[in-house]
Amino acid sequence: MSNDQRELRIEKLEALRAQGISGNPDRFSTNYELYEAAQLADGITGVRVSGRIMSVRSFKKLMFINISNVQGSLQLLLKLDEIGEEQYSLFQNYFDIGDFIGVEGRIYSTNTNEKTLRIESYVFLGKALRTLPEKWHGLSNVELRYRQRYLDLMMTQETQKRMLTRINMVRAIRRFLEDKGFLEVETPVLQHTSSGAIAKPFRTYHNSLDTEMNLRIAPETYLKRLIVGGFTNVFEFAKCFRNEGVSPQHLQEFTMVEGYAAYWNYEDTMRLMQEMVLTILEQVFQTTSITIQGHTIDFSQEWEIISFRDLILKDTGIDIDQYPSVLDLYRETMNRNIELEHPEIETLGRGNFIDLLYKKVSRPKLIRPTFLIQHPIDLSPLARANDDDPELTDRFQLVINGAEVINAYSELVDPIEQRKRLEAQAVLKSNGDLEAMEMDEDYLTAMEYGMPPISGWGFGIERLLMVLTDSESIKDCVLFPITKKL
Repeated sequence: MSNDQRELRIEKLEALRAQGISGNPDRFSTNYELYEAAQLADGITGVRVSGRIMSVRSFKKLMFINISNVQGSLQLLLKLDEIGEEQYSLFQNYFDIGDFIGVEGRIYSTNTNEKTLRIESYVFLGKALRTLPEKWHGLSNVELRYRQRYLDLMMTQETQKRMLTRINMVRAIRRFLEDKGFLEVETPVLQHTSSGAIAKPFRTYHNSLDTEMNLRIAPETYLKRLIVGGFTNVFEFAKCFRNEGVSPQHLQEFTMVEGYAAYWNYEDTMRLMQEMVLTILEQVFQTTSITIQGHTIDFSQEWEIISFRDLILKDTGIDIDQYPSVLDLYRETMNRNIELEHPEIETLGRGNFIDLLYKKVSRPKLIRPTFLIQHPIDLSPLARANDDDPELTDRFQLVINGAEVINAYSELVDPIEQRKRLEAQAVLKSNGDLEAMEMDEDYLTAMEYGMPPISGWGFGIERLLMVLTDSESIKDCVLFPITKKL
């Protein structure tokens, strides 16, 4: 935008003020949202709406004006013989695309059957000093759309729809869990350890306490402390932070929904999560069949359940049970010409290595909703060991279209076993595995006061939205994704 255009708009604003018109009025009373007004019957009078001017089509004695907000738009008709010469000229000379306007009038339908409000009076509500993009849809600079999300929201209906879907999805999840008897709680973002997941944390410093702290990677251990304290069914919408690599499926700051149910096992949680996803589809998308990557998936059909071992065996021919040593497993993948990309692959523990193998060869093939179960125990430091095979855990992941959407366990509640596993993680960490879990003495102390059987789950709002809306990047599923500083 040229400085001349900006200066011209400033001059128009000053001219309005010179005529006694407020450049920044404090309010305007409406009685309908734009999307509501667009559905009214013809002939209804006294309709008051407001919005941003997005287009103006001028004719000799009338103008069609389109105003909008993130939820909808409405066409306005400004006629010279209905509004008067003074008001008509005022709009013509001083209002620009991008400005805000409040109007009152009567609803009618045009010859093309478009609902329109015939303006009887209007009020200036704000000047845009910058011109709006003319061809936003043609912009190839995706980074600019993320940096200036307000323009993307203003100009792109697809972005508007996706963000409104996110809001409705959050509402549906909250209501579903509350209706199931779960209580919503909040736990700390600043933590002394990075417990609750296998991920590299962001670190910060608490000046008053003179101590290093982490931004939480998961709310898990604090939610479990609440179970120790007497809560039975809890959940949290938790902002989490993981200092991981950038990819189309990962955000470094994201919103996790995590919850725990005392006296449940992972199979109870599996049923709950399947019902929750179906509820989201019915309430938010009004269907149980959606198209993902060209595949139409009916979520009301039976979901597949497959073990970690069977999946990798099917896709690679490698039986991970035959390779208890991570070095032997690494050599076998090399023998089969399976190339795994990781900057520090030789420092990984067996669990993280198997996870890397699964993500390379198996996960992309899982299109329909699939419950992946029986993960190796060294991949799940906080999950309960299976009674029949202590090398496996009572855990599931829900995978849809190659994305891990939900992660859930029967939780480990034995403090002695938990200490052993965290000590093993600490060894991995000291040997260079930056994603291994830290020792958490305070959590272990809480466990020693006694825990009932527990099952828990966690999933990212953005990841679920990405999958259900068939979005190309997870950045499209958050209002303000992190971008590199210019």
